[in-house]
Formats: sequence, structure tokens, C-alpha cells
Amino acid sequence: MLDVRRLALLRELHVRGTIASVAAALHQSPSSVSQQLATLEREAGAPLLRKVGRRVQLTPQAELLVEHAAAILERLELAESELQTSLGEATGTVRLAIFQSAALALMPAMLETLRAEHPRLRVTISQREPESALLETYAREFDLVVAEQYPSHAAPWHPELDRVPLTGDAIRLAVAPDRTDITRLEDTTDLPWVAEPRGTASRHFAEQACRQAGFEPDIRFETADLQAHVALIRSGNAVALMPDLMWRGEAAPVRLVPLPGSPVRTVFTAARRSSSRRPSILAVRDALERAGRDRSASPG
Repeated sequence: MLDVRRLALLRELHVRGTIASVAAALHQSPSSVSQQLATLEREAGAPLLRKVGRRVQLTPQAELLVEHAAAILERLELAESELQTSLGEATGTVRLAIFQSAALALMPAMLETLRAEHPRLRVTISQREPESALLETYAREFDLVVAEQYPSHAAPWHPELDRVPLTGDAIRLAVAPDRTDITRLEDTTDLPWVAEPRGTASRHFAEQACRQAGFEPDIRFETADLQAHVALIRSGNAVALMPDLMWRGEAAPVRLVPLPGSPVRTVFTAARRSSSRRPSILAVRDALERAGRDRSASPG
């Protein structure tokens, strides 16, 4: 009889790629993971891993077992969801991954709603970049993710995840309050920029916008902390493209300049389809949607 927990471990290896990554995600040692996979090989009666340099690669027999493992885990999660639904109350723990500007804008109102309406529901929140958070939700590290999608930069799709629109916010050029001379993107050609790290959707969008305007942005400051962006912009040390969700309905402490085409960032939630009907997931999504609706439009 194949052990479900070890099958789940094989699926983790399929998703994460290396034994070290699996061990880190599951808070185990690499040797423990390797031993459990070796035991699964003996149970299966077929080789499941082969060495390729310093890495391991799944055999065709392992890939076959991964498909069945995914179906088994999905069915177990669906059974848990139906059981919770039959109880009719949002309880337990929801592990939420969220990016910074959405966390600043939506978390306080969301938590206030959940505290008042679902006092037995526990929510843990981790700040994550959307692309990695989507993968980690697919890998069952999180139950729900708040992610973003910039124009012409699609967020990754994972087959077991759904996608529900949450809100949208305009992206505009942010400059120091006294820089009334800046009226279009091209006026920032010779100015220093602040941006998120390479590989992020916001960085890609900003670079492409500047290139389409005919110049390469002089990115002197790189940080994932958008509050640091605001401090640099407000003090006149940098300019940047900023999403309106950052202002959370308050007066922006910087001057905002519209961009050509009025681009909008899409914010959405994603959960595994097998757990998306759980009362706990529905409660958190409802609280997030209400927080998004209650957020007043940002001042220009």
C-alpha cells in the first residue's frame, strides 16, 4: 500500500524542483526527505528518482504517481471542505499570502469584519510577492493569495487554482509635491528612479513604460518596500510609477501624473478549487471584497 504522506512528498518535489527546497518548505532535513522518498520507491517497486548532476529528476513512474497524488490530495481537501460546509460556520485557520500595497489598504478593514462576524476564525498573514505566493498556494503552503496583474504582464496560471477579481487601481507617475513642471513621463528622462527588484511585475511594467516613451529609466534605488518609495519620492530624491491602492483612500503625499492610456493594475484572489467553497475561505474573500469596495477612490 502506498503511503499518502510520502506521495504528497513526491508531489512537493515535482512542484518545487529540489530536495533542498522541499525540505525547507516542510521544515525537514534534506536527509529525512530523501529517506522518505527512498521508502516510497520500495513501496512502489520501481525507481522514482534519477540523478542528473547534483539534482534529481523524476522518472516516468514518478510522474505517474504525482498525477494520482494530486488527485488524492484534491479529493481529501474537497472532503474537508464539504465537511466544513455542512457545519455552516467559518472556523479553523486560513493562511493568507498578500503583497504589500494590498496588505496596507485592505488588511485592517478585512480583519475588523472577520473579528466581528467570524470570531472563531483564525487568519495568519504573510507578505509575499504575487508570483511566488501563487506557486506556494498551489503547493498548499497557503490557502488563499491576494495577487496582482499588471497590463501586458500576466500572472502565472496554476491548474488547481481559481481566480476571482478583487479590485483594480490606476497606475500613475508619482513625483515630489513641488514638481509641477513634470506633466508627462518623458519629463523624467534625466531624473533618478526608485523601483522594486528585478523580476517583479511592477519593475517590468515601469521599464517597459519608460522604453515606450523613448528612454531608459535611471533606477538608482531598488527596494520592495513601497513605503520607502514614497519617502524617496516625497523628498524629491526619486520618481516612480505607483498604484493608487497605495494611498488607501487618503490624500497622496506626492503629486500624481496620469500615464498614457490610463493603465490599471488588476488585483485578484486565488485559492485551490478543492478548498474554495470552505466557509472559512468564503468568509475571508467576502471580507476582502468588502474592504475593497469600502476603499474610497484615491485623490488625484
